[in-house]
Amino acid sequence: MADATAKLNIGDTATEYKILDGTVGPEVLDIRKLYAQTGMFTYDPGFTSTASCESGLTYIDGDAGILLHRGYPIDQLAENSSFTEVAYLLLRGELPNAEELADFNYTITRHTMVHEQLSTFYRGFRRDAHPMAIMCGVVGALSAFYHDSTDINDPFQRTIASHRLIAKMPTIAAMAFKYSAGQPFVYPRNDLSYTGNFLRMTFSVPAEEYVVDPVVEAAMDKIFILHADHEQNASTSTVRLAGSSGANPFACIAAGIACLWGPAHGGANEAALNMLREIGTVDRIPEYIARAKNKDDPFRLMGFGHRVYKNYDPRATVMQKTAKEVLDKLGVSDPVFDVARELEHIALNDPYFIEKKLYPNVDFYSGVILSAIGFPTEMFTVLFALARTVGWVAQWNEMISDPEQKIGRPRQLYTGPTRRDYTPISQR
Repeated sequence: MADATAKLNIGDTATEYKILDGTVGPEVLDIRKLYAQTGMFTYDPGFTSTASCESGLTYIDGDAGILLHRGYPIDQLAENSSFTEVAYLLLRGELPNAEELADFNYTITRHTMVHEQLSTFYRGFRRDAHPMAIMCGVVGALSAFYHDSTDINDPFQRTIASHRLIAKMPTIAAMAFKYSAGQPFVYPRNDLSYTGNFLRMTFSVPAEEYVVDPVVEAAMDKIFILHADHEQNASTSTVRLAGSSGANPFACIAAGIACLWGPAHGGANEAALNMLREIGTVDRIPEYIARAKNKDDPFRLMGFGHRVYKNYDPRATVMQKTAKEVLDKLGVSDPVFDVARELEHIALNDPYFIEKKLYPNVDFYSGVILSAIGFPTEMFTVLFALARTVGWVAQWNEMISDPEQKIGRPRQLYTGPTRRDYTPISQR
């Protein structure tokens, strides 16, 4: 729709605004001059009808249940690709050839070590500190150790910072786990894959050799891929907003971690798992279904529905299959998974759920998988942050490279008192 415009009539005044086209998705009304021309702002709590930036990374069609990374469907990437290949795709824009992927893996692998003095940061936290609190602190502190990659105006330094963040996040996450468990830190190994290395650093102990299970490794890799990026969600928007001020990349990613920590965002899989445990057995499902349908009951089914996806979450299909593979391989006969499968079956066939489009989302199964592998629930959001770092870094790079990017400055509808004069305290 080249050169298309929309007309806005306010009283006797008419103003025109350009209509912008993306490659796919809805058209966008360009209102950058709205305030200058009309003296008015738009009012959009939650920014659900506002495009805050231009991006070529991820496309979501929530009604159709579509998620694309650089044009590639998420299910194809999860089934055929690796996490580091998806990371390359998000950062560089195209899938790598064999040589490019080998070079990228080599670079990432050889940046997995963290500065030895960082271990003292961990010892400054209480032993029972939440691992997300540790992640926020440690990632933010990286800027104190890597001064040579904090100049955001230097493309080479941005690349170095991006590689460092992607490479070191598994090490930082594993160290957070080890610290909470009272176990010694395990150093990375260059002969293992990105995901295999993380599993070894997390679960290995000095007393015996740890062998990475290929089924578990493949499952974790899929989980990382499915969480790599998800358009302009709350944490990604936080990273972009922090980055718009010129903050260093480590501070921006720490801001994203802090936002992800919220239970409405990164903690959803933990909430879903806790719900499945509360239900306990298949025979209790009808009771909880009835409670979910009761408007007067505060109980809500966690892991169903999504703010963006109004149809089936395309990531959930992959997760469902992966969950079965992991539990079968590990020999886990978990009633929680039986509850999950039966609950999914009911939800997909019950008119109430169909009408309200309450389909299982990615969080519904990921918590079951992570629990079966051996992660405590407080680590779930940490793993989310580990995977999402790739998307955050790619989004941050895209924002810095955008010539039209400005410091974020949302406006407001002011409803406080009008101007009034100060009264001395003796007269109040």
